[in-house]
Formats: sequence, C-alpha cells, structure tokens
Amino acid sequence: MAAPTAINLQPWEFIVVRDKGTLAKLAAANRFGGMIATAPLAIVVCGDTLQEARGEPNKWWMLDCSAATENLLLAATAQGLGAVWTAVYPHEDRVAAVRKALSIPDRYVPLCVVPVGYPADATAKPKNKWKPGKIHKEKF
Repeated sequence: MAAPTAINLQPWEFIVVRDKGTLAKLAAANRFGGMIATAPLAIVVCGDTLQEARGEPNKWWMLDCSAATENLLLAATAQGLGAVWTAVYPHEDRVAAVRKALSIPDRYVPLCVVPVGYPADATAKPKNKWKPGKIHKEKF
C-alpha cells in the first residue's frame, strides 16, 4: 500500500483467498492461471473505478493498482516466496468470472490474481530481461 498513487486516491483493494474451491474457480477463470489452484493462497488486486478525483471517475485506478501489485510481487520475493501476476483485466470474461467467484461489487474491477507460494525450485533465478537497446540517452 506504499505504492505511488495519483492524487493519493489509493484505489486498491486486496482479497486474500485461501479456500481451495475458490482458488480452483480463479484458476478456471484464466487459461494461464492453472497454478492458482495449487497455490496456498492468492491475492486478488482490485481497483475502485468510481473514486472521485476532482469530480471525475478514477481513470488512474489501473496504474495505481499495477504499482501496488509490483510492490506485492517484490515483497513476496524478498520473503523467499514465489508469486506471479496473472492478468484479469481487461479480459471481460475473466473479470466477470472473478467478480462472480468473489462477490466483487460493480464499482471495483479485479486487475489481477497473484498466486503466492513456495517455488518448486528455490535455486531458480529470475529471467534475464536486460536489453540495453531499450535505454536511450538524451533523445529516443
């Protein structure tokens, strides 16, 4: 919850799920989320889309919740846990399935499901995604 947030709205809500039946429903809702069913728990990050910012609906909720999710992933890794971002939003079918499984009110949108557990291979290293060509100096 220490993530940066536009106008300090802090639109995030976190649902911690441990129930195996519910985890199975969340896994079934995402074709890339099979690991959710076997994880000890998952955290669903949701954003409040109706929080008013200067009299308008919150159009920054996704950015804020993404920053909070990254913090969640980093914190899990720092504790020796495994965690992965499985996208829900903007896939309407996934949003509907997760919303239904967790009774999420309409004003909140589930951004992602983060299964958390212990890695099968504790010695595995993160993928090297370093690409120097992605860095530009002074101009693009």
